[in-house]
Parts: sequence; C-alpha cells; structure tokens
Amino acid sequence: MARMQDSAFRQSIALLGQRRFGTFWFASLLANIGTWAQQVAQPWLLLSLGASPFLLGLDAFALSAPVLLLTVVGGALADRADRRRTIAFFQSIQMLCPVLLVLLLVTGTVQPWVVILLSLVVGITDALSMPSFQSIVPSIVEREQIPSGIALNTTQFNLSRILGPALAGVLMASAGLAGAFAVSALSYVPFILVALWVLPRTTPAAPGAGLLDHHQLWAGVREVLHEPGLRGGLATVLATAMLSAPLLTFCPVLVKEVFQGDAGDFSAALGAFGVGGLIGAIGLLALAPHHDRRPLSTWFAVAYGAIVVLAALNRWAWLLPVLLVLAGVAMTASNASVNALLQSSAPPRIRGQTVSLFMLAMRGGMALGSLVTGATVYWWGVRDALLINGVAAVLAHLVIGRWWLRAPLPQQAS
Repeated sequence: MARMQDSAFRQSIALLGQRRFGTFWFASLLANIGTWAQQVAQPWLLLSLGASPFLLGLDAFALSAPVLLLTVVGGALADRADRRRTIAFFQSIQMLCPVLLVLLLVTGTVQPWVVILLSLVVGITDALSMPSFQSIVPSIVEREQIPSGIALNTTQFNLSRILGPALAGVLMASAGLAGAFAVSALSYVPFILVALWVLPRTTPAAPGAGLLDHHQLWAGVREVLHEPGLRGGLATVLATAMLSAPLLTFCPVLVKEVFQGDAGDFSAALGAFGVGGLIGAIGLLALAPHHDRRPLSTWFAVAYGAIVVLAALNRWAWLLPVLLVLAGVAMTASNASVNALLQSSAPPRIRGQTVSLFMLAMRGGMALGSLVTGATVYWWGVRDALLINGVAAVLAHLVIGRWWLRAPLPQQAS
C-alpha cells in the first residue's frame, strides 16, 4: 500500500514538469498570492473604517452572491466559448478593482460602501470566469491524471494561502493597506498572459447554435444532478460552505474583538489555514486515481464542523491558529475530493456546467452563510454564532453522508 501511494505521489508531482501544466500552475500561484494578500487587507480595511460585523458579512456576501445567479452562465461560457478569452476579459476587469482601492486609499476617500460595491464587481467577474478557470486542468492533462492535476492545483491554492497572508502582513506593516492591494493588482498580469498564451484554444459555438441557449444550459445542469453520487457531493460542499466556511469569514472578528489581536495576528491566522490546506492537498496526491473519495469527503466535512465548534468554545489566542490548521486540512480534503469526483465523472461536453455547479454550491453557499452568520454575529456575538453553525454542520453532514455513501459510485468519463 505504501509503495502504491509513493508511486501515485511521484506520478502526480511529475505533472509539474509538463510545460503547459507547470506554467499554468506557477502563474496561478502568483495570482492567488495577490488574491490572498487582498483577502487579508480588505476585511481589516472595513474594520478600520468602523464597519460592523454585519457589513463584514455583507462584503463576503457581495463577493460570493453573484455565483447564485451567474455561475451557470459561466459554465455555459466554459463549454461553448474560448476559455482563454473568457478568463482574460473578466480577469482584466477584476484587476481594476484593487487598482481603484489603491487610488482611494492614497487620496483618503475610501468608504465601506465602495469596498462592498467593488466586491460585487469581483464576484460577478468570478462567477462568469471561474468555471472556465476550473475546467482548464482537465483540458491540459490526460483523463486518468485529472484527480492528480486537481490536487496539485489545490496545492498551489493553499500554498498561496500561506504566502499571500504573510506577504500582506509585511506590506501592511511597512507600506500600509495600499501596498497589499497594489500587489493584488499586479498579480493578475502573469495569469492573464498565461491564459492567452499557454491554455488551449476552445472552438466557439457555431453561429446559430446559441452560445447561451437556455434549453441546452439547463439540460447540462439536469444531466449532472440526475446522478445521485454527484448530487451527494454537491450537497456536501453546499453544507460546508454555508455552515463551516463562516469560521474564516469572521476570523478577523475573532482576532480583533475576542483576542484583541492586530493585523499581523489575522494574517498569521489565515496563513495557518493555508498550512492546513496545503497539508490536505499534498495528502490527496498519494491517492490512486480511481480511489472512492466519498467517505474521505464526508468524514472530513464532519471534522470541519467539529473544529468550528471548538473554535467557538476556544478561550486561548494561541490555540486559534492550531484549530485553523486543522480546519484547512478538513476543508481542502473534503472539497477537493468532491471536485475530483465531479470532473472525473463529467463528460467533456458538460464539464464547464459541472464545475459551475460545484462553484454554485461552494461560493453560493458561502454567500448565504456569510449573510446569515453576519446577522447572528450582530445579535448574539461571534462565539454563539459559530457554535450554532458548527453543530448544524456536523448534523447536516451525518445525514447527507448516510445516503450519499450508499449511492452508486459515478462512472469515470471517457
């Protein structure tokens, strides 16, 4: 067993030596480092401007809510348009948002409503472009390498969770919040260039075929949801996003109001979550491509809910980063397992739609969870709100897992 795991790990790492995948991986790492630097700076900026926990939740809602309405459209674009142009166009618009924040900070005219409005713009462009981004890995690796490619992509994402907050902490202490937003803006450039140069060109839909034909759009959605094994995975991701992910959204409230920490403590906490995510992603590299990932996803989702409960009850500042490391392991192992299952099972013609449903469950769930949890934090405090979320998450995943694990294992797409 150990020899098989070592062989699977070596084969997974070998993907980084492939020209297209390796270049894509590195450019994505740089882009995500900038994104996470902004994810540290933005909530701290809102709190510095006197925003309430509810506005913090509203900002997270604005960032993720467009997924609820637009991600299925983004999935259609991923399946029927040139993915390179889709990514480059929407990411270029998104890049202007941190540029504007830098200008507002330099002139001293930034307001909470502007920050939230720009989060909405980022959310819209993400909803329309992320299915194209997420479906790139299956298009540049062999079918049997898809789980390994997704695990490696998850590895770079979680590595950026470590490097981005660390960089943000340094920049915020030296150059101020504007420095973190400036790095975020610059990090888009290499990724956009890679999208235009390395990624494979997708043949657009034929004239008259209807790029966003709603009958074909919903037919692809129904085809994915018809499979019980895939429905269970999406339900697991949705419950995790709604109930457990608010731990990260309201981490700055825990750090600042409960433990009286500063921006450095917050960036360290986010970095700890990234360390856990990196550990979880590396662990997935040792799994064989045809390994049933459903039990792994279910039990790590249950563990994530339990960690949220422990974080709510925690009274020691030093223990919070430890719990966030464990949370990062649990979330990554659970969600990445579902992502690999979905993309390995989906036919190539509807892979973009499949990814869009994954994004809808994850980002849409985060939007709803952030908004509801923001209200409960406002009325009852962050500890009680997270305690309720954690208990509900454990119960929800036990119920979902009970029927998901009994469903037939989805067939691998050819």
